[in-house]
Amino acid sequence: MANILVIDDNSSVRRVIGYTLRKHGHNVTTAEDAFEGLSLLSGTPDIDLLILDVAMPKMDGLTLLRKLRHDDRYHRLPVIMLTASCDDQDHLTARAEGADDYLNKPASSHELIEAVSKILAIQERHPT
Repeated sequence: MANILVIDDNSSVRRVIGYTLRKHGHNVTTAEDAFEGLSLLSGTPDIDLLILDVAMPKMDGLTLLRKLRHDDRYHRLPVIMLTASCDDQDHLTARAEGADDYLNKPASSHELIEAVSKILAIQERHPT
C-alpha cells in the first residue's frame, strides 16, 4: 500500500499508530522528533504520507510543516497533523501552513485509517 512516516515524540503513540497502519497493509517508519524525521525523509525518497505531531521538543510540528512546504522536495508531501491540543488556532494554523488533515489525540483507529485512506485516494487521482 503506502509508505508512511510517523513523527511523534511519544513512543506509545508511535507504536499504536504503527500497529494500526501496518494492520491495514501500510509500510511504516517512525521518528521521535522533527530532526530525525527530516533525516529519514531525506534518506527515504518514497514516503507517500507523513503523520506529524504538533507538540514536540526541539522543533514543533508546525515549524516542520512550514519547512516542508518551502522545500521543493516535500512541498507536495501529504501531511496529517496529529495533536492532543484542542486549540482551534492550531488547527487553523496547520491548515494555513498546508496540512492536508488534522486529527485530535486520541484519534480512534477508524478515524486514522479514514483520514489516511482519503488522502491516499486523492493522491492516486492526482499524482504529483
